[in-house]
Amino acid sequence: MKISTKGRYSLRMLLDLAEHKDDGFIALKDIAERQGISKKYLEQIVTLLNRSDILRTNRGNQGGYMLARVPHQYTVGEVLRITEGSLNSVACLEDDPNRCDRVSFCKTLSVWQGLDKVVADYLDNITLQDILDSYLSAGADDYCI
Repeated sequence: MKISTKGRYSLRMLLDLAEHKDDGFIALKDIAERQGISKKYLEQIVTLLNRSDILRTNRGNQGGYMLARVPHQYTVGEVLRITEGSLNSVACLEDDPNRCDRVSFCKTLSVWQGLDKVVADYLDNITLQDILDSYLSAGADDYCI
């Protein structure tokens, strides 16, 4: 499995919103500047995220985006499933029930199922808040001029 830029940038955008959650609605241009991501690309990501109701939006002069929930209620797994479509390691695990012609005698099926379980368990247990807390505890915001 390889996470696309859309998945990585979505996570960065949501982390930015989590970090600035007390600032009200945040304009895409501000996120784009802070994250070094083009505003045009963020507009594509917002379209995906809006379909999943994980963002609140406000149009107009004070318009922008904010998280619809608190940061500890968003998991990395949830975000990546929205942007990547799936976290499955092999195509035959995309369908439930599995429609692969080899499902009844596939010797490797349990390997892929196990891998997918480990990945899902890991990503579904990391929240936006966990990432921010980890970053702050590592002293990433501690600097001197």
